[in-house]
Amino acid sequence: MNVDPLQTEPPTTGKIKLRTSMGDVTIALWSKEAPLACRNIVQLALEGYYEDQIFHRILPGFIVQTGDPTGTGRGGSSIFESEDNPEGEFKDEHHHRLKMTKRGLVAMANAGRPHSNESQFFITLGPTPELQGRHTIFGKVEGPGIYTILSISEVELEDKEVGRPRHPPKLLGIDVIQNPFDDIVPRIT
Repeated sequence: MNVDPLQTEPPTTGKIKLRTSMGDVTIALWSKEAPLACRNIVQLALEGYYEDQIFHRILPGFIVQTGDPTGTGRGGSSIFESEDNPEGEFKDEHHHRLKMTKRGLVAMANAGRPHSNESQFFITLGPTPELQGRHTIFGKVEGPGIYTILSISEVELEDKEVGRPRHPPKLLGIDVIQNPFDDIVPRIT
């Protein structure tokens, strides 16, 4: 059987673990294909940024979303904040071998416009071709953690239209299992 190399996913380099109130989720990172997104997530994780957040948006069969410390879906920041870039938004990174074709893909959420990535991210619950080219895919769920994500997607919703959960599952923190960047260490603030 011949496999077209352009149709296969590239190898991952790096690994993080989401600690949630419903179980752990291991995510393999595409740090070579999405270095800005991965660098941002890893740096923020090392600094404890993702501790005690909620899954604020849950759209069954579509996505679960987290990474906003305000829990509203309108907050967030990044390691790229500066005087010239006070919002900290960073550019999209699309790779021709990373496609929104299955559940368990991890991608940057944005403000509905290109290059508006910060700290929020989502995990797909199935194929989402309508999101292709609109969000940076930076990782994929590995192993049994997908069942944790599916459990999160099944919680009762307070507002089904916006996906607001009645009792939001928590993101307790993110552990960096394999840091793909030798130069990243927690910043002293």
